[in-house]
Amino acid sequence: MCDCIFCKIANHEIPSTTVFEDEQVIAFRDLDPQAPTHVLVIPKHHYANICDGVPAETLAAMTHAVDEVTKAEGIDKTGYRVIANAGADAGQTVMHFHMHVMGGKKLGMGLLPADAE
Repeated sequence: MCDCIFCKIANHEIPSTTVFEDEQVIAFRDLDPQAPTHVLVIPKHHYANICDGVPAETLAAMTHAVDEVTKAEGIDKTGYRVIANAGADAGQTVMHFHMHVMGGKKLGMGLLPADAE
């Protein structure tokens, strides 16, 4: 998808602050963080959302990336949240499957940090 911003980030056509990368996924800092740690984990191949035929090995690579990100950011022991939105009504603004990894403060019971709206 030549006009997808996340595809361009995955292909290093657009710069990002990379936190983790392997052959299948890249994790980078969100430009509009909703928590002290807010990293996006995306597959390098384009999928619209989590139910768009994402192969099991890609999902496993994304899970591994989440683990690596939480360790690198020091939130693996204190707690973190992982969110994957699917569709505009859920808040997905870039239609390339991605997971938000958020932490670094007490997030509370809501899905988003209290001051994130």
